[in-house]
Amino acid sequence: MNIAHRIENWAQKTPDKICLKFPKKTGSGYHYDELTFKEFNQLSSHYAAALNQEGIQKGDKVLLFVRPSFDFPALTFALFKIGAIPILIDPGMGLKNLFKAIKDAKPDYLIAVNIVHILRMFKKDSFKSIKKYFTTEGKLFSHLTTIKSLKEKDQLTYDTEKVENSDLAAILFTSGGTGRPKGVEYTHEIFNRQTDVLQELFGLTPEDVDVPGFPLFSFFTMSMGMTSVIPDMNPSKPAKCNPEALVKNINDNGATFIAGSPAIWERVGDYLEKTNQTLKTVKYVVMFGAPVRNEVHEKLIARLEREDADTYTPYGATECLPVSCFNGREVLTNTQFETAQGGGTCIGLPCPGVEIRIIKDVDGVIKDIQDTKQLAKGVVGEIIVRTKTATAAYHELPNKTREAKIYDGDTFWHRMGDLGKIDAQGRVWFYGRKAHQVKAHATTYYPISTEAIFNKHPQVNKSALIWILRNNRVRPALSIEPKGRVLNKSRLKQELKIMANKYSHTKDIDEIYICSKFPVDIRHNIKIDRKALAQMAQQGKLR
Repeated sequence: MNIAHRIENWAQKTPDKICLKFPKKTGSGYHYDELTFKEFNQLSSHYAAALNQEGIQKGDKVLLFVRPSFDFPALTFALFKIGAIPILIDPGMGLKNLFKAIKDAKPDYLIAVNIVHILRMFKKDSFKSIKKYFTTEGKLFSHLTTIKSLKEKDQLTYDTEKVENSDLAAILFTSGGTGRPKGVEYTHEIFNRQTDVLQELFGLTPEDVDVPGFPLFSFFTMSMGMTSVIPDMNPSKPAKCNPEALVKNINDNGATFIAGSPAIWERVGDYLEKTNQTLKTVKYVVMFGAPVRNEVHEKLIARLEREDADTYTPYGATECLPVSCFNGREVLTNTQFETAQGGGTCIGLPCPGVEIRIIKDVDGVIKDIQDTKQLAKGVVGEIIVRTKTATAAYHELPNKTREAKIYDGDTFWHRMGDLGKIDAQGRVWFYGRKAHQVKAHATTYYPISTEAIFNKHPQVNKSALIWILRNNRVRPALSIEPKGRVLNKSRLKQELKIMANKYSHTKDIDEIYICSKFPVDIRHNIKIDRKALAQMAQQGKLR
């Protein structure tokens, strides 16, 4: 089924129900523009017909760079209706990676804000496959077609294209946190299955209201018949969001479901505590992209008025989501103690329809599941996942696809690129990225279990396991981001070394570096860039 049929179905069932809201600042508050499901469906169909008249057909790849607005989801669902394939790339990944990703994707059309049209003049090779250009803003160049001109056409209708489950629906790029960004191929079946699983996982109904800190999440919630409120924030910079604005957006609209990077909700939690405010209607605070600190769970749960409210940390990746899920109340009452002793971070039980295995960690391609060694419960290894919500391939990158998939008869297992274990209750515990482990002294050091020891120090905001070369030998080291200014660095380092000596898995770490502000990933603004920290330490830029 074409994922766009879900919107059409809601437009028939509940035509006057609000589908989307967009905030406009008015003095100290907000006015919210609204689109009903009927209006949104009509707008996306109008765009589908207009874009089709401009040449976009089923199977064409369309690169989208559109700011948060009604047009972003409307244009995306218009492409779904045509059977065209939107390509979504995080613009914050850096120009070098961005241009490489665009060149790899080979788009046929470009719909973008004007800054993208200016940038492409300096890197024409990356855009050479494009047949026609559209702008969502004013006509900067004569060869551009404006989305406004398409919108102003007399009302058009469009019959949504029929698709096969295996037909490509979209290409979503990874952030490239531990390697080159890769285009993940999403089929219509994957989108539909993920929508069903997320709805079942959180028990969502059309009565719920969503405020998505990550724009793509609204595609799922709208497809469930929910109202989605576009928040007043720059989604490419979640760590710089205005928490006051977000709290207003949430409380103004009676939001029950809020989701996004922990960097967003950490700022919101601090703001709520500082101003002694609460979130009155929120039932689900969903945080994804990186492990969430206990203090964040504590602050947020204390500010949720509903008795059935909780924080949630689903685990997954662009290639496969959701995989598992855990909640904050369980963290605080049950698992935080093992985490503090270096036992990893609990990420919960597998989601419905998901199988998880822990196999012996090996590098390189694994062709068949028979070539793996499954590890016993409680033993740390590589996490692999089999589920019908896992994507099958990277776009135009067959070698990367081979590295990420292990075939098992007619099915496959996706290699998450992470390390973890499964406990006696079947829960999964996360130990960090494979690329971030440090192997030295015939010992393997895992990021999450190592950093948990040092994070207990009252002056440590965050810590990061890194490696350095000494006499051509790899040695484990640690970098810390302190809370505020450090008056006596030598004393702090000595106290951390005393803490390290209490645990067998940290006692050999004797090189500690202080970094005032950790470099982080682009998409979620919270994953620590350990590679950059290691380079800084090796080059003598950290002390």
